[in-house]
Amino acid sequence: MAQGSDSNDTSYKSPSPGSRPSSSDDVKKVMRREKNRIAAQKSRMRQTQKADSLHLESENLEKENAALRKEVKQLTEEANYLSSVLSSHEPLCTGLAPQTPELLYPTHQSSYHRQHIGVPHYQR
Repeated sequence: MAQGSDSNDTSYKSPSPGSRPSSSDDVKKVMRREKNRIAAQKSRMRQTQKADSLHLESENLEKENAALRKEVKQLTEEANYLSSVLSSHEPLCTGLAPQTPELLYPTHQSSYHRQHIGVPHYQR
């Protein structure tokens, strides 16, 4: 940095228009600069803390994401295994009768429907 450009350097005083500043103006200027320096330092500290916090949160979310992906993979493998076990068992199982679509979803032309469709409920 160039000499004389340091923001903490209080030796340089800009001339004020009209007259030389009084010593109370110098004190006020120094106090204002000190307050500003402290406020800027606090702001930088808060910004650093927020960045650190976001970094930790990011790391935790990445760990959680990895664990969830691992769980999804395990559950997918389990579902595939159980599906293959079921597929190999179905032909051997005597407890299950082969079901046709008519047994699962009866057509609307059955005798039950024919006798009830044409007669309103209040006339029975």
